[in-house]
Amino acid sequence: MAAYIFVLSVGLIAGMVSGIIGTGSSIMLLPVLVYNFGPKQAVPIMAVAAAMANLSRVLAWWRVVDWRAFLAYAIPGVPAAALGARTLLELPPHFIDISLGLFFIAMIPFRHWIRKRNFSVRLWQLALAGAVIGYLTGIVLSTGPLSVPVFTAYGLSKGAFLSTEAASSLLLYVSKVLTFRELGAMPLSVFLQGLLVGASLMAGTFLGKVFVMKMSEANFQRLLDLLLLASGLSLLWAALG
Repeated sequence: MAAYIFVLSVGLIAGMVSGIIGTGSSIMLLPVLVYNFGPKQAVPIMAVAAAMANLSRVLAWWRVVDWRAFLAYAIPGVPAAALGARTLLELPPHFIDISLGLFFIAMIPFRHWIRKRNFSVRLWQLALAGAVIGYLTGIVLSTGPLSVPVFTAYGLSKGAFLSTEAASSLLLYVSKVLTFRELGAMPLSVFLQGLLVGASLMAGTFLGKVFVMKMSEANFQRLLDLLLLASGLSLLWAALG
């Protein structure tokens, strides 16, 4: 019971963070889930919870979704995410921990490199990014640090960015959940755990909407870097400890 209370508390905070900056829920929650349930069970749980978190962001900002950007990103991203999920299930648990940890840490310099070059993304490039990031989402689960600069480079910001990125990611995570279910990695108990964790993320997301207009860009970048570093190190610690 204590483990569930802790996971749900972190989920509430993670939902608030993702509601403010558009990513971060998986980065914060995944190490906690790995510690309590192991990587093979944690990843399907987080997939269900992440789908619910993205749904809540869509509902919170429904009126400003950019549907062209959503379709361009999601149409190639959905089958790519399913392929990535199939790849993930073939990997050993320790390899998953190490890969996730290194991926999170590597995202810190990579996303700053992207920002400094001030890239501008067109619709066809958004579709290409959807295929690549979709596949990575199937494997490493949290690719917010990659999708965030892609959607902002397309010209979206604040509510339009939060809702469009969330709507696109929602379909990717649904694809991943269905793939897990098809391959026997999503028993009912794991699905129910995902729903429970997802409920805490949804509650946090709606709380986070209150703060979304108040956070400065500098604080947004610092918070995201801190989340990536802390989660990456904790996953590496779990794998090597």
